[in-house]
Amino acid sequence: MLSDVPPTPLVEVFDARLGGVRLLLKRDDLIDPEIPGNKWRKLRYNLAEAAALGHDTLLTFGGAYSNHIRATAAAGARFGFRTIGVIRGEEHVPLNPVLAFAAARGMELRYVSRTAYRDKPVPPGRFYVLPEGGSNGLAVRGCAELAAEITVPYDVLCCPVGTGGTLAGLALGLRPGARALGFAVLKGGGFLADEVRRLQDEYGRACAAWSLRTDFHHGGYARTTPELDAFVTDFAARHGVALDPIYTGKMLYGVYAMAASGELPTGTTVVAVITG
Repeated sequence: MLSDVPPTPLVEVFDARLGGVRLLLKRDDLIDPEIPGNKWRKLRYNLAEAAALGHDTLLTFGGAYSNHIRATAAAGARFGFRTIGVIRGEEHVPLNPVLAFAAARGMELRYVSRTAYRDKPVPPGRFYVLPEGGSNGLAVRGCAELAAEITVPYDVLCCPVGTGGTLAGLALGLRPGARALGFAVLKGGGFLADEVRRLQDEYGRACAAWSLRTDFHHGGYARTTPELDAFVTDFAARHGVALDPIYTGKMLYGVYAMAASGELPTGTTVVAVITG
């Protein structure tokens, strides 16, 4: 199963547009080329639990561009689990790169209508069920360990939020006096605050030192805008870090906007997690 790895690098970003805000990137995308960042941390204890319970099949849910679907397929192939992905929406061929990768790693793709998908239907059979995005109490445990790796002083620990598991875990691992800040990548993502609280309850610990921004979604999940595309392209050119526009691009766009508006005051140290 996924074992201990050295702490992922912390890299400072020098950019005059940040004013007096110090920005460090937690390069969690470098954990593993096929199971990066928060996906590795969410799957770590779930795979161990699946093995301990004697399961040989992982079943999970996601959209056509889900990084969780991709990572689960890779983990299953590596550790000997059969994998089934319940995919929201109709099949489109040729498969996009995410689903093509998952199929190449042996994942069985089952498509359901968007209406049916809302209920996350589990077909008959014996499976270890991973929720959409991989977020559950065991995932929270793994994500809390990420925060504990950061040994430099910081004020704000940021992450993109799709299902709430990463933010729930980061908040539980904060250094004293710091707060966690999540950037919802979904339009109408206010409900994710309830999910963060629910996931912390499932894990068995709670922390209130977190907040959620819902105004940097750029149109919704897997949606983008010209401004976001330009920001992602410019960031790669300036700093040599490729952001994805679905998750990390929206987070850092929000960080830069908050620095420019003064919502992040001069002297604030921000650590932003590049989740992969």
